[in-house]
Amino acid sequence: MCGIVGYVGQQAALPVVVEALRRMEYRGYDSAGIAILDGAGEVRVEKRAGKLANLEEALAADGGEAGFVGTTGIGHTRWATHGRPNDRNAHPHVSGDVAIVHNGIIENFAPLRAELESAGVELVSDTDSEVAAHLLTRAMESGGTAGDFVASCRAVLARLEGAFTLVFSHAKHPDVLVAARRSTPLVLGVGQGEMFLGSDVAAFIEHTRDAVELGQDNVVVMRADGYEVTNFDGEPAEGRPFRIDWDLEAAEKGGYDYFMLKEIAEQPQAVADTLLGKFQDGRIVLDEQRISDQELRDIDKVFIIACGSAYHSGLVAKYAIEHWTRLPCEVEIASEFRYRDPVLDRSTLVVAISQSGETADTLEAVRHAKSQKARVLAVCNTNGSQIPREADAVLYTHAGPEIGVASTKAYLAQITANYLVGLALAQARGTKFPDEVAAEFRQLERMPESIQQVVDSLEPVREIARELADSKSVLFLGRHVGYPTALEGALKLKELAYMHAEGFPAGELKHGPIALIEDDLPVFVVMPPVEGRGVLHSKLVSNIQEIKARGARTIVIAEESDEVVKPLSDYFIPIPPSTTLLQPLLATIPYQAFAAEVAAARGYDVDKPRNLAKSVTVE
Repeated sequence: MCGIVGYVGQQAALPVVVEALRRMEYRGYDSAGIAILDGAGEVRVEKRAGKLANLEEALAADGGEAGFVGTTGIGHTRWATHGRPNDRNAHPHVSGDVAIVHNGIIENFAPLRAELESAGVELVSDTDSEVAAHLLTRAMESGGTAGDFVASCRAVLARLEGAFTLVFSHAKHPDVLVAARRSTPLVLGVGQGEMFLGSDVAAFIEHTRDAVELGQDNVVVMRADGYEVTNFDGEPAEGRPFRIDWDLEAAEKGGYDYFMLKEIAEQPQAVADTLLGKFQDGRIVLDEQRISDQELRDIDKVFIIACGSAYHSGLVAKYAIEHWTRLPCEVEIASEFRYRDPVLDRSTLVVAISQSGETADTLEAVRHAKSQKARVLAVCNTNGSQIPREADAVLYTHAGPEIGVASTKAYLAQITANYLVGLALAQARGTKFPDEVAAEFRQLERMPESIQQVVDSLEPVREIARELADSKSVLFLGRHVGYPTALEGALKLKELAYMHAEGFPAGELKHGPIALIEDDLPVFVVMPPVEGRGVLHSKLVSNIQEIKARGARTIVIAEESDEVVKPLSDYFIPIPPSTTLLQPLLATIPYQAFAAEVAAARGYDVDKPRNLAKSVTVE
C-alpha cells in the first residue's frame, strides 16, 4: 500500500520528508521518491526503484540537503499497480512546474491518457498517476482556471474516477500544497508554523500529535500557517480533528495492538480496491491479458494451483467457476501439482494464486504448466513479481502489503479476484449474458459494506475466544463454500495459537470425525443462507443436532435472521445476508478475529507466529 507524505513549514523539507518515508517503510513498497520546491520557481525531483536506501544514495550524490533546498516537499513510497517497479514509474510524476504523488487507482486513466497523447503530450511512465500531473499543467495554462493553482487542482479532480489520494505541488506556488482524498486514507498533521500530510500518522508523529482525518471527497489546501478543507466543488467541509495518544510503534499499527488486527480492519478497503477498474464498458477487465477471448472460449478445463490460504481461496473459486462457466475445475496444492503428471494442453487454463508472486512451489508449478502449453493466469498481490511475469494473464489483488504473517486481507482480496476470474471466463465463453455478469459484479461491489458490518461487530467473537482459549482442540464444519471457509478457520488457529484444529465437510462428520466429538469440544459451523440452497441449510441443522447430542459446544456463524439455528447455538455469531457463493467474504472474518484473540490470550506473538515466513521462496 503506497505511502504519501507532504510538508510545508520552516524546516528544510528534505530530511522531514525522507524521515517520514522511513517511518512508513512498514507499509511495504517497491520504489521511493521526493520532490522539493526550492522557493525560486524550481522543483527538484529524485526517485529510485527498490528500497529507500537507494533513494538516499541518489540524494547524497546530488548534494543532499545542499542540493535540495526548500521548505516545501512531497514524498512517496510506491506499491505498484500500473507499470513495473522501476525508476521511471516511481513517484513523484512531473509535468513542467507540477509534481504529484498518488495512491490508489485512477480508473479512467486510459481515455485521459489518450486525450493527452492526441494533444501532443509525451507521457514517460506506464502509470495511471502521470495523467494527473499533465492534466494539472494544462489546467494551469488554459481554460477558466488558468493561473489559479487551487482551482486547477479541483478541475483535475472533477475529471478523475476511481479511488485515490493525490497531492499536488507547483514550483511557482512553493508555499502551498493541495491534497485530495477519495476512499484511500489521508491524514493532516497540524504543527506550530508547519503542516504535514501522511497516509497515516506515523509519517509525522515525531513532530506533532495534533491531527485531522480528512473525509471522503475532501480537498485540503495547506500552508505553513494553516489549512482549509473543502469538498471537490470548493464548498466548505470539515475534517475530524483528533489527538494522537499512541507511541510511534502503535501509530504504525494505526492504534491496534497488532498489525493483524489492523489488517482485519482494512479488509473492506482491500476488497473494494481489488474490484476497482475491473468492470468497464459492461465487461470484466483483467490487469494484463495476453490470452485472446477466442483462446478463453477454447478452454475446456481449469486447474487452480496455490498453497496455504491461497489454496483455500482456490477451493472457493472452484464453486464459482464451475457454477458460472460449466467448466470442470480442479484445485491442486501447488507443491504436488507437477509431481503427479497432470493432464494439460493448450485448452487448459491454469490459475496460479500467490500473494507474493514468488512462492516457490507455485512458481515451479506455473513453469511446468507452461512447458505443457497450458495457458496461465496469475492472481497476485505484488506487481512485477516472478509469477505474473511468466503468466499469460494477470489479475492483481490490491490488498496492499500484509505485515502479519497469517493472511487476512490478502486472503479476502484473493477470493474477490477469483470471482472476477470466474466472471471473465463466463463472459468470454458466453455462459452468462452481459446483464448477468453485470448483476454479479454489482453484488460484489456491495460486499465491502457488508464486510465492514462484520468488522465492526467482532467484540463478541473476541469474548468467545477468551472464554475458549484453554481448549485443546477446535473443529470447523461447513458445506459447499462453507467447507473451504472451515479449512481457513482451522488453519488460522493452527498458525497463530499452535492449537489442534481441523476443518471438515459437515457431511463427512458421520464418516469418521464424529468420533472426535466429546463434552465441551468447541465446534464452529458456518450456516449457508436459507434462501438459495435450502437443502444445505437443513442438512447442517441436522449436523448441529448430532454435535449437541454428544455434548460439544456449538459456535454458529449465520445470518441474523436465521431463527432456526439460534436455539441450537451455544454461541451465535450473526453476519449480514449474502448469496451463498459470496458468503466466504463475510464468514471468514470471525475466524480471523477468533484465532488472533486466542493467540493473544495464550501470550503468543500474533504477527509473527513461530516457524512461519511470509513468503515461502524454497520448495
